[in-house]
Amino acid sequence: MKTANKKQSKELTEHFFRTEYGKIVAVITKYIGINNVETAEDIVQETLLKASDYWELNGIPPNPKAWLYTTAKNITFNVLKRKKLETKYKLNNKNTINSLEQLDFSDELIKDEQLKMMFACCHSSISENSQIALILKILCGFSIAEIASAFFSSPETINKRLVRGRKQLRENNIILKTSKNTNKYLANIQKTIYLLFNEGYSPSQKNELIRIDLCLEAIRLTEILANSELENKSDSYALLALMYLNASRFESRINDNNSIIELEQQDRTKWNQDLIQRGFYYLNLATKKNTISKTLILATISGNHCIAPNFKATNWKEILALYNQLIELEDSPITRLNRSVIVAKVKGNNLAIKELQELNKKSDIGKHPLFHATIAEFYKEENNINKAIKHLKKAITHTNNKRDLKLLEKKLKTIVPIS
Repeated sequence: MKTANKKQSKELTEHFFRTEYGKIVAVITKYIGINNVETAEDIVQETLLKASDYWELNGIPPNPKAWLYTTAKNITFNVLKRKKLETKYKLNNKNTINSLEQLDFSDELIKDEQLKMMFACCHSSISENSQIALILKILCGFSIAEIASAFFSSPETINKRLVRGRKQLRENNIILKTSKNTNKYLANIQKTIYLLFNEGYSPSQKNELIRIDLCLEAIRLTEILANSELENKSDSYALLALMYLNASRFESRINDNNSIIELEQQDRTKWNQDLIQRGFYYLNLATKKNTISKTLILATISGNHCIAPNFKATNWKEILALYNQLIELEDSPITRLNRSVIVAKVKGNNLAIKELQELNKKSDIGKHPLFHATIAEFYKEENNINKAIKHLKKAITHTNNKRDLKLLEKKLKTIVPIS
């Protein structure tokens, strides 16, 4: 029984670490000040540690979320009293310990404080890289290793960004508030949330194929933006559309052997029609402003896949036109790599290969495993098996993720070399 409690406690604590960490940090920071956000993070860490230990010994309480909130509030009291932080935190009349006693962690309070925290982390005094790192760490509970993976950076670099970002939060004594003039920070917030979604959709650190809890948390944060009083919501609507449409394919992306199923082989009857409808609902809201953005284009591309009755019936010409628009907004190597797949469908593999070879000369895309996996597929379809094998082996060499490695090795085994 104790072993079962230990396993169940560990799993539930990990779940709550991801889903509740940012909520509790944001609310506690309301009372102790943004300049003491690290103390708020320490309080949440201690809360989750206590939860793990207590639940292992005594079992999971009937309402574990309420247990966490109560424990976090009690620990905050103890920290304030033990360290006599009332003066240090400069608590005003509204934010006294007496007001902290009334704290109830209501959904409305959590949403308000998380929205304020998003904008505080994106203050103009903080560099963009530090802004994104702060949101992922403070609001989303990302580990430094996960943030490093999202940035294709090292843990040491990410830690330095977090140190600099927290220093700016302290030194500038940034006020936790939102206003109609904060729209200029939205792009960074939305970029960060999409990184969170992608970490769930294609996990970097664990072997899971999909971490649905991360995707749901990204959707929840975006809905806070979409339901707020901010003036410009088009990109938030577009981001919700993109995430819902991509999330609709969750059930079809994994087979019984816990391996990835690529789009062409997916069983479309497993696609979640409710999520597709939500996606198109937000896509329609996003298009009402008649403004083009990267997120809107990506959502429209995903929508094209969702409405196609089968892979062959996909409107590849329409998707290529959308990618051409995307190139005008963001001419990056990854965008051109993704576009090459559509070029192959519309204009043939040889042109796609030629474009990727040119891209490799002009950028460092050759270090990316997806580059080699993509061009290998083109060579395979053209029956150039030796080159397909060569690039698949390079893709395997550049891949650190066990999940992707398994898929690439499976592809390599299906190719018979020319003798």
